[in-house]
Amino acid sequence: MAARIGILTVSDTRTPETDVSGATARETLHELGFRDFETRIVPDEVDAIQSAILELCHNCHAVFTTGGTGFAPRDVTPEATAPLLEKRADSLCELMRLKGMGQTSFSHLSRGIAGICRGALVVNLPGSPKAVLQGIRAIAPLIGPIIENLNEGHCPVTEC
Repeated sequence: MAARIGILTVSDTRTPETDVSGATARETLHELGFRDFETRIVPDEVDAIQSAILELCHNCHAVFTTGGTGFAPRDVTPEATAPLLEKRADSLCELMRLKGMGQTSFSHLSRGIAGICRGALVVNLPGSPKAVLQGIRAIAPLIGPIIENLNEGHCPVTEC
C-alpha cells in the first residue's frame, strides 16, 4: 500500500494553473518518495477549508495545506484546522519555524499548526513556494514514521 497525500491550497486567487505553492508541495513530496496525490483549492473561508480537510483526511494518510497562515484578516487556515485535530503536533511547526530561521527572519510569521485528524497527519504550511519547500524539507525525516505510527506499524510509505 502506498501513502496517499492530500495537498490543499487555501487562496482566494489561485487556480490549478497558477497554484505554484501546491505544485511545489507535490514536487517536494514526490522527491521524498510519495507518488499518490489528491489536490484541492479552496477560498480563505473556514467552512470551505474544514470541508476540504475532512474530505482529504478520509482519503489520505497526510494532508498538507498551503496558505492562510499569516496575520492578514483573511488568513484563517489555523483557525479552521484547530477544531478538527484530535491530537496536536506543535513540535512539527516549531521545527519548521526554527529551521526556517536559517533561511529568513520571517519564518515565525507563520501561525500554522499540525496534528492528527481522523487518523491522518495534517500540516499547515505558509503560502509562499519557498516556505512550502523549506517546511516540508524541515520535517521530511518524520513524515514516514508518523504515517507508519498512525497505521499501527503498517507502512504505506515506500521507503519507511
